[in-house]
Amino acid sequence: MEKKKIIIQEPKGKLGVLIPGMGAVTTTFLAGLEAIRRGLYPAFGSLTQMGHIRLGRRDENRQPLIKDVIPLQDIDDIVCCGWDIFPDDCYQAAQRAGVLTHEQLESVKDYLSSIKPMPAVFDSRYVKKLDGPHVKSGRTWWDKYLMLEEDIKKFKEEHSIDRMVMIWCGSTEAYLDPAGVHHTLEAFEKGLQTGDNAISPSMVYAYTAIKNGIAFINGAPHLCNDAPALVQLAGEKGVPIGGKDFKTGQTLMKTIIAPGLKARLLGTSGWFSTNILGNRDGEVLDDPDSFKSKEVSKLSVLDTVLQPDLYPDLYGDLYHKVRINYYPPRGDNKEGWDNIDIFGWMGRQMQIKINFLCRDSILAAPLVLDLALFADLAQRANMGGIQEWLSFYFKSPITAESVYPEHDLFIQLTKLKNTLRYLIGEELITHLGIEYYNYFD
Repeated sequence: MEKKKIIIQEPKGKLGVLIPGMGAVTTTFLAGLEAIRRGLYPAFGSLTQMGHIRLGRRDENRQPLIKDVIPLQDIDDIVCCGWDIFPDDCYQAAQRAGVLTHEQLESVKDYLSSIKPMPAVFDSRYVKKLDGPHVKSGRTWWDKYLMLEEDIKKFKEEHSIDRMVMIWCGSTEAYLDPAGVHHTLEAFEKGLQTGDNAISPSMVYAYTAIKNGIAFINGAPHLCNDAPALVQLAGEKGVPIGGKDFKTGQTLMKTIIAPGLKARLLGTSGWFSTNILGNRDGEVLDDPDSFKSKEVSKLSVLDTVLQPDLYPDLYGDLYHKVRINYYPPRGDNKEGWDNIDIFGWMGRQMQIKINFLCRDSILAAPLVLDLALFADLAQRANMGGIQEWLSFYFKSPITAESVYPEHDLFIQLTKLKNTLRYLIGEELITHLGIEYYNYFD
């Protein structure tokens, strides 16, 4: 691809990170962010902070840290705030979430205690398993949009914020198919004013962000900023949007394992996945409507990676089942089981079994940091609209209508790093390697 000079504004001043939903993921992110700033831990799991990028030929040995060559916001100048349906400050919320140890929380208690959520835009019709007292009142969605605007304006003024991004870390909402109100911006804004039931709270946050020039990232699987009206608005405003559904536990494993099976042309006849999870997310997903949003997100991965239409003999009869079970004793410590029935030479059957005991919020927290920094980078580079290059972080990447989403984790990483190379005028990496040998001399 021809090199192009991209003008990226310098990340001067403070970056505000606005977060709807200040539960386990958010408080784990905040605690870790402050611990990193205080030198207590490295930024484990964060590509922006610990990842290297190869520049040029392999024999040049140029592999700097990403943050040393890409103009990213300094994490010391990140200021966070958010909304939640419970009034507890982030120290109290983190204690309730039970993700981090007492010692870890005490080391950043003063910081977490200083962050108190603003009343949330919420409607229990969209998250049936939760309810809380700390919510905004208003007759229509439009009224609540205006309240969110006022919250953002106040936060910006109080903390002298220069730029902002918004990342949805709230619960999974009930499944919604795109309806008429979602198809055009005119219809959507009319729906906000009339309180249309096909508009959910997360869409009100997304609209507020995009309308005010703030990048919006959706970390949950439900319909939100991928609604056509909001994609249209993002394009018109030149605002980056991305999502959806943070890729953490079981789906992370699928996007690692499935590309390997396909690369070796090993057939797959069945893939059974089940999870037990006891945190607030598990409770929310105990509702069939919210689970459907998650199920659609999880099921979409294998079809795209394995391409059964191109490989019918290998994957044409794949039976894929996903289950999530709410199990309170486990808390945030999610356990995922995968049973994979595969076959190889002469049709002989084999099996792979994976038992992944993970901590959901520990895996999600560094994604929040990376996405905040990369979304801000995209805004400063005038990359408005869908950010497909951030697919690496999501179960259900948003893409242009004309293309299918790429789910292979390794292709996603190549896409992300090549985008970074492109932005700073470096050659894209093809991994061809033929330039090191004298085949055709």
